[in-house]
Amino acid sequence: MAERADVVFVDGVRTPFGRAGEKGMYWNTRADDLIVKAMIGLLERNPSLPKDRVDDVAIAATTQQGDQGLTLGRTAAILAGLPLSVPGYAIDRMCAGAMTSVTTTAGAIAFGAYDVAIAGGVEHMGRHPMGFGADPNPRFLAEKLVSADALNMGLTAERLHDRFPQLTKERADRFGMRSQQKVAAAYAAGKIQPDLVPVSIRSEQGWGLATSDEGLRPETTMEGLAGLKTPFRPHGRVTAGNASPLTDGATVSLLASADAAKELGLSTKMRLVSFAYAGVAPEVMGIGPIPSTEKALKKAGLTIDDIGLFELNEAFAVQVLSLLDHFGIDDDDPRVNPWGGAIALGHPLASSGVRLMIQLARQFEERPDVRYGLTAMCVGLGQGGSVIWENPHYIGKKA
Repeated sequence: MAERADVVFVDGVRTPFGRAGEKGMYWNTRADDLIVKAMIGLLERNPSLPKDRVDDVAIAATTQQGDQGLTLGRTAAILAGLPLSVPGYAIDRMCAGAMTSVTTTAGAIAFGAYDVAIAGGVEHMGRHPMGFGADPNPRFLAEKLVSADALNMGLTAERLHDRFPQLTKERADRFGMRSQQKVAAAYAAGKIQPDLVPVSIRSEQGWGLATSDEGLRPETTMEGLAGLKTPFRPHGRVTAGNASPLTDGATVSLLASADAAKELGLSTKMRLVSFAYAGVAPEVMGIGPIPSTEKALKKAGLTIDDIGLFELNEAFAVQVLSLLDHFGIDDDDPRVNPWGGAIALGHPLASSGVRLMIQLARQFEERPDVRYGLTAMCVGLGQGGSVIWENPHYIGKKA
């Protein structure tokens, strides 16, 4: 049997993220059109890839119905102009959908079954609110398999504040404010725009073009955050200012074996080192990335000190802070989300995992002194996902 193939992240792009709902820029845009637009952009950026060399297309969505249903990977592949010989499938691991698309296809590449794969995710939370139309088994609550809080993500975040009193609302607010500021600085420096695929949008005013993320609030202040409502419980600590907004958007990536990338003249932006998923009590799902990161580090033979850049999904500020505290990392550590995160950019559930990878890949280009980076996220119903990547531009630590 052949040895495991090295898996590389060739490229990744995404649509701008829009606010969910009637006032959002994608209200009149289909979910499948968002992922198709992203896929077309990815293929156009990699013209040396023969389309018939794509072995599979894995596209995630959390709510797989309507324009997010019908085996998204296959329908999106056809709509994006891939040959009918290219198969595809859909994936659901809630918030870690796109991350699971990547790791699942990467496993097939490492095994030798695939040479090239496309992996991503889409979520139109305006059209398909989280959990809409789902019918959770009554045994979950009747037999106390999970707490009633477990099915409400905001309440799971409040539970983290309860469990870890040192994770104060003030710390969460400050982290949220800093996320907005870092995203604004990254936009001003032109860091984020190169990986955005413009999307035509239609509104009452006519046709337009989405070219940037819609939910940015760079003017955020601690005073403003302190006065926000706590929707999940009276006198709570989770607010719209320290949590990710409801968002629409799509992300997609191109993965290949190192040999196939070389053969086809494709770039290598990152090399996959290890990945892991873990389960935790659903009512404190936010701590999920802690055990998944520990598992991924162990499999890689690394420690947390080896990680030079962190891209952590900011579903809730308290969730990121719980991981930082666990590993002894400061709230303002410059290695963590240097260009901000989901509190400012948004978190279109099943698409967010690849956004983390897109940003890490760009940061690797700028940081040849960093060898390893981590993308990690919490997942609904009590899970965590972590992927460790190696920087192909690494030339050694700064003196």
